[in-house]
Amino acid sequence: MPSATPSTVSELGRNLAELVERRAAERGDATFLVWDPEHGARADAVRRVSYAGWASNVAWLAAALAARGITRGHKVCVHLDNRPESVLVWWALARLGAVCVSTNARSAADELRFYLEDSEACAIVTSAARRDVVAEALPPAVRLVILVDDDAAPIEGDGRVNEHLAPLLAEGAALSPAPPSPAGPLDPCSILYTSGTTSRPKGVVLTHANYLWGAGQMCLHQKLAADDVYLVQMPLFHVNAQIYSVLASWAAGATVVLVPGFSRSGFWRTAAHHGATASSMIPFFVMALLRKADGSRIPRDELPEHAFRLWGYGISSGKVDARFRLKTLGWYGMTETVSAAVIGTWDAGAPEGAIGRPAPGYQIRLLDEEGIPVPPTVPGALYVRGERGVSLALEYHNRPRATAAAFSRDGWFATGDRMRYDEEGWLYFVDREKDMLKVGGENVASSEIERVIQEVPGVLEVAVVGLADELLDEVPVACVIAAPGTDAEPFRERILAHARGKLADFKVPRRIELVEALPRATLEKVNKAALRDALAATAPS
Repeated sequence: MPSATPSTVSELGRNLAELVERRAAERGDATFLVWDPEHGARADAVRRVSYAGWASNVAWLAAALAARGITRGHKVCVHLDNRPESVLVWWALARLGAVCVSTNARSAADELRFYLEDSEACAIVTSAARRDVVAEALPPAVRLVILVDDDAAPIEGDGRVNEHLAPLLAEGAALSPAPPSPAGPLDPCSILYTSGTTSRPKGVVLTHANYLWGAGQMCLHQKLAADDVYLVQMPLFHVNAQIYSVLASWAAGATVVLVPGFSRSGFWRTAAHHGATASSMIPFFVMALLRKADGSRIPRDELPEHAFRLWGYGISSGKVDARFRLKTLGWYGMTETVSAAVIGTWDAGAPEGAIGRPAPGYQIRLLDEEGIPVPPTVPGALYVRGERGVSLALEYHNRPRATAAAFSRDGWFATGDRMRYDEEGWLYFVDREKDMLKVGGENVASSEIERVIQEVPGVLEVAVVGLADELLDEVPVACVIAAPGTDAEPFRERILAHARGKLADFKVPRRIELVEALPRATLEKVNKAALRDALAATAPS
């Protein structure tokens, strides 16, 4: 595969805090953030903050956190749904040189406890909506709880301190703000947990340089400018929303419209109300926008007027472009690649379904099982080459073996995905090398679900696979070998109840199939391809 020519991004600063300061000084009273919790339904619910006002809030919160002993290197968990405070806390921690641990707000208590212990978090920021799960999950090491809602009840504990965000901001405003942190470009800025191929997610360490690189690259790829309005509906605990959307917009001096999440009924209303020009989309969103509430397709002439010029998307799609009268920009990236390692084109040259070509600053290679480059049209394992701590993540937190296995010494990262390329160098996604599911835009490791189901008494063996779903892309299905004499229906209910208590809702299997045996491949491994085929053939219509 040909490699892309590296490019130099604009000088954005030495660390994330400097980028925040620079753009705030340049953009001043221009609107940075519009928070619309009602998806355009109520004008009085909308909140707007300028660049300068936002930077002041970041500095105030940083000062208050510093007064509580949060300093360089400390890990603080941000366990929030989409809301402005998620970005505010992340940037305040960056100003102190502390590390933001972003966790999936839909996590079950068992999952959250693992994130807190694995990351060595000393504090957590959460909301009233997530308070009860957090209370169940908190390990003794988390001594400080910050609640962003004024009416959220404290989480009691021996020696634990509870604070509310509003008084912290007021206190910080009265303090002398400390200068931006001395954090170097390669110092950790965040830990984002990603479902890899192990039974527990791995914490991906992103540096300040990673965030600066990603902000500059995604700003350039999307041709963002100060007059753009970026609708952010992807979850803020993902690299997509953090870098592709929010930071890229800040780098451009653009406006971010933040909503709690994707809403089919509110999408066009929100976009029209705020004049959105760009957004990051996934197939689940697009398919939902093509259908009415009853599932019937929306006629072409019912497409609302909009100001969108761009949707960032998994593939280049002339069909979507024509249907919605905009440009889809194909891209491929993951937490470990920081920004898009494969990027589409702005002209009409990309074939339907292609992702794009290698992005500036990255090299791509596709290898067969012997480590030999594959020819055109033949699928191969995808490896991405970049610079650790800049265009690639620094490491997996406290996982030296996993880091060594994924990142080679000469800069190649094993993605775990498979692609093919055509004679013109266009890359196409094929499948995932490992047992990964994509459930409504969320990455889910089948082994993580299997680990939880294996805890249920009477489960002799379990295999989880993903089956195609029209709206969610894939849904998990568990095939279980039960102990002899097991009563099927109560057993299924016990498995589902246990899974609901231990897993986020999107990870809970949609079906529990009791089987006498599982298909086997080499070395007695479960043949999941055969299992998927068998389940698909018997799926209810």
